[in-house]
Amino acid sequence: MRYISTRANSTSEGRQFCDILLEGLAPDGGLYLPESYPQVGAEQLAAWRELLRTDGYAALAFEVASLFVDDIPAADLRGIVERAYEPDKFIDPAIVPVTQLPDGLWLAHLSNGPSAAFKDMAMQLLGELFEYELERRGATITILGATSGDTGSAAEYALMGKPAVQVFMLSPLGRMTPFQQAQMFSIDDPGITNIAVAGVFDDCQDIVKEINSDAAFKQQYAVGAVNSINWGRVLAQVVYYFAAFLQVSADGAPVSFAVPSGNFGNIAAGHIARMMGLPIHRLVLATNENDVLDEFFRTGRYRVRGSAETHETSSPSMDISKASNFERFVADLLERDGERVAILFGKELRATGQFDLSDEPGFVEQVERFGFVSGSSTHADRLARIRETHAADGTMIDPHTADAVHVARTLLASGELDGPVVALETALPVKFSGTITEALGIVPPRPPVFEGIEDLPRHVVEAPNDAEAIKALIRAKLD
Repeated sequence: MRYISTRANSTSEGRQFCDILLEGLAPDGGLYLPESYPQVGAEQLAAWRELLRTDGYAALAFEVASLFVDDIPAADLRGIVERAYEPDKFIDPAIVPVTQLPDGLWLAHLSNGPSAAFKDMAMQLLGELFEYELERRGATITILGATSGDTGSAAEYALMGKPAVQVFMLSPLGRMTPFQQAQMFSIDDPGITNIAVAGVFDDCQDIVKEINSDAAFKQQYAVGAVNSINWGRVLAQVVYYFAAFLQVSADGAPVSFAVPSGNFGNIAAGHIARMMGLPIHRLVLATNENDVLDEFFRTGRYRVRGSAETHETSSPSMDISKASNFERFVADLLERDGERVAILFGKELRATGQFDLSDEPGFVEQVERFGFVSGSSTHADRLARIRETHAADGTMIDPHTADAVHVARTLLASGELDGPVVALETALPVKFSGTITEALGIVPPRPPVFEGIEDLPRHVVEAPNDAEAIKALIRAKLD
């Protein structure tokens, strides 16, 4: 298995998994994808269904990862995966259990990990992969990341205490919930530096990309990535689509997935699972008021918003107006025309902040072929879905999951979608207790491990929205 950049030309040479794992962003500014997607048929799915039932999530994860990783010995890869998905790390030893709501909608519970968010599903594996490969090479790495709320704590929980790793995590100043801030800023580890940037998430993400494009700085400080620009993150997320499907579809019949979408990483994994042959009928892309992605799938126009147009919402992890993983899907949409992708995400976005594919021959048919439908929700919609779901059987969902539930139920009611539909739960309600209390009038339950974290000392530095200022912080820590 070899990997190429989304902006690669026809003569580009593929690279091995462990090389791109440590690199993150490709040198040309693109994102890595496999040269081709491995295919999974009905017989293999049937065997995996039994494997998941008897041996658990880690066994399935090893099988999927093995299709993409051929430069780590199988025995070592199995150990990496088993350490990542050790049941004791998770609230539910099933790792990704599924439940059915009274109206027939399914929930895939992805938030049983150490940080109570779905990002743990990828970060736990990524942390183990980093540790293994760095030890094998006798190397160190500087992780530079950006978070809108959940990536940061998931990455820090997965990487703290690993001596070969230094983490610098950027977050938008004042834009995360108090619980999310406490999760990150209460971590007291010499290898972790939290940086609150005066801006929105997209500004943090832009800084990460700008620093990654400085080849000399990146080489000097061995800068890598844990954001979903890193292929290892997306690979790990592909697994839970298989796990959820195998539990919901007993006979192999197609299933649709409703996915809260901000940075497009979560649903990109679903797209890849579908390209591998997993019988996914529809990929339901759900946004909040920051509806850049919904607008694209409805109109063909991708228009990035600036900070002033990026709404601060009650599903803050999706307050994103520049979806960094979207380039992976567009590369497939344009049949891996790397030169065209480079123009769209390079020159056109820099010049105009947008591009329009609505006149692309067969655009509507292509979107249909890839199975995407989309919609958005408002704060009122989210509150209503939280109340409705809780009233039905006592199930409490967070506002991001409510985005997915709202869009799925709206499309089901309109006839644009039919069942079964699995909504991906992305966080435990405690992470957004203010919104839950507003919706239900009760405070969501808190796992004992998180008791009192808001009262712990905070470890965070503030910085301007400037890549050079962030570089200076990194130099001061590492030189």
